Amino acid sequence: MVRSLLLLENAVLLLRLMRLLSSTCGEIRRRGLGSAIFHLLVVLAVSLPCLSCPDRCVCSSQTVKCQKQDLDSIPHSIPSNTKILFVTGNNISSISADSFPSPLEQLTDLYLSGNEIQSVDSEVFDNLPNLVRLDLSNNNIQEFSERAFPHSNSLQVLNLSRSFHNYSQTNDVLNNLLSGNLAHLTVLDLSDNDLLVPPDNMPASLPSLLTLNLQNASIVSLRNGTLTLPLLRDLQLQDNRLKNLPSAILSDFSLAPELHIHLSGNPWRCDCFIEDMVAWLKNSTQVVDAQNLTCAYPGVLRRQALLHLQQTRLKCAGNMEGVLETSYVFLGLVLALIGVIFLLVLYLNRKGIKRWMYNIRDACRDHMEGYHYRYEINSDPRLANLSINSDV
Repeated sequence: MVRSLLLLENAVLLLRLMRLLSSTCGEIRRRGLGSAIFHLLVVLAVSLPCLSCPDRCVCSSQTVKCQKQDLDSIPHSIPSNTKILFVTGNNISSISADSFPSPLEQLTDLYLSGNEIQSVDSEVFDNLPNLVRLDLSNNNIQEFSERAFPHSNSLQVLNLSRSFHNYSQTNDVLNNLLSGNLAHLTVLDLSDNDLLVPPDNMPASLPSLLTLNLQNASIVSLRNGTLTLPLLRDLQLQDNRLKNLPSAILSDFSLAPELHIHLSGNPWRCDCFIEDMVAWLKNSTQVVDAQNLTCAYPGVLRRQALLHLQQTRLKCAGNMEGVLETSYVFLGLVLALIGVIFLLVLYLNRKGIKRWMYNIRDACRDHMEGYHYRYEINSDPRLANLSINSDV
């Protein structure tokens, strides 16, 4: 189907060229050979770029597709009138200013997903002044220049899902990316990445952002002020590792009543620290999927809906158990230390203790012998009379 459309378009262009040639022949008779040839060369120079299509690519109307062709770089012979460009599923490790050497002023949509891109160099998009949508998903980005986008760009949609797989580098890469010129960006997709926490400089770098997708981004906590975007209307935080939302974050959300938030799929810990969040959920309409929020901890409240939780059931027993366990461990260490000191004192005074034990033994022996002697006298009458007479 695509091939037939290409043949049809080429046939139409050839017919136009034939008409131009016929008109040029008339001009040859009227104006002379030189001016007619010059006019023909100008027409061919304008028309041929529109007819050319890169090798291993498919061109249709103003769309170019170079998909799964094992390319190691972006083709340079992209028609100048291209509006939509697909270069996906290839082996392009990096993109730089040489990737787009000639201006593509009509290009609005660029799809570069699945290319294993690792670095995005400076000035790479300078020849794409009207770029509106950029898809860099399914890559392995480790470097992103803050000069990648021109100062005056029109980028509105940026897809970076499944592109950051190393947390130690993700923070620096995102900071460089957001330090660029993204004042007109309205949609940012950072889903399915290894972020842990959202970037700190989003509020200052994305003043026009309307939709932020952080779904399944391994987020464990939210810092105060990182999501206070003035125009944000859709925030997707589902399927992360959030256990609680601090009161400061809830206050930030409450200041943006038109913000819609998605929070399902997180392992909420239902203890005394989640009381403020439960009260906020019951009084707010911002959470789109509030009915789907359930407890993951403790076990007695597992799968219990947060909206139906009673305050009396929100206890910190688990935390108290941890405190008691720590106290027991500390007490055991203290007793062990006391025992070691006691044994050490006994060892250092072993000679004196031995003499003391011998003295006690001798004293006990003398006492027992005297007791035994009196018992023998009292038990024998003859000895008893002898003892009385001797006393007299």
